[in-house]
Amino acid sequence: MNEKNQTLVSEIVLLGFQNLHNFKIPLFSLFLLIYIMTVWENFLIIVLVSSRQNLQSPMYLFLQQLSLCDLLGSTVIVPILLQTVMNEGATMSLVGCITQLHFFCTSETFECLLLAVMSYDRYVAICIPLRYSSIMSHRVCTKLILMSWALGFGITVISVNLISTQQFCDQNTINHFFCDLFPLLELSCSDTFLEKLEVTIVTIPVVIVPLILITVSYMCIAHAILKIVSNTGRQKAFSTCSSHLAVVSIFYGTLIAIYVAPSRNQSQTLSKTLSLLYTTVIPLVNPLIYSLRNKDMNYAIKTL
Repeated sequence: MNEKNQTLVSEIVLLGFQNLHNFKIPLFSLFLLIYIMTVWENFLIIVLVSSRQNLQSPMYLFLQQLSLCDLLGSTVIVPILLQTVMNEGATMSLVGCITQLHFFCTSETFECLLLAVMSYDRYVAICIPLRYSSIMSHRVCTKLILMSWALGFGITVISVNLISTQQFCDQNTINHFFCDLFPLLELSCSDTFLEKLEVTIVTIPVVIVPLILITVSYMCIAHAILKIVSNTGRQKAFSTCSSHLAVVSIFYGTLIAIYVAPSRNQSQTLSKTLSLLYTTVIPLVNPLIYSLRNKDMNYAIKTL
């Protein structure tokens, strides 16, 4: 009887960062600058890998897909973030909110899987160098990329479909700057047990398995590097993995802190700050990590 008297929600209000006062314009300018730089950096990598003959190896093909993924994730989140900063809040339709969540989850799921594929690529390059060309052929790399996108899209469709069956009554305010999964579920007046169970199950193939694969790959890589006699050989082998390892550490560290093992006493401000790092800073930093430490990429940028 009570459910019949409740008003179904059609709009979601995002509070964003409240009480910014004099920091509103500086923060808006900072986030806008970060977004412009993110779009430029990632678009530049996509163009360079597509047009340069010396960047046609599997490593750069995966890097191009990582840039595409970061570009998608940043474009989905930052425009709404800018709106919440400038207006101290933003209003979205429920459909728009779920759509934003869908594209964001697709990009992040794909990135989890892609980082695992990239770690396997580095494992083959260092531990089985003589068979690298046959194992990581262009056809195999293309299949791995398509499978990662298909899994990312398919898994997210299942999750979002379950969320779309939820009823949202009376309350429509989210204390966040985008439509994240758990804040959105907290608004539901339906039973969310099935959705939370599905998220827990999905965490295994999307987060846990790729993380295990990455860990095992780097254990094998470290063992192979230690066998190299010359210091120059060790440094060269390590340099090909250090960029990827840095990206993995930042990405999974933030991901685990927010979603996998959140503290019960974690404040909303801390949660939003970590999400800010996760959604805006990482897409900006990833191209810098790869381009600054890569001679081929630096050469391609200079010749361009």
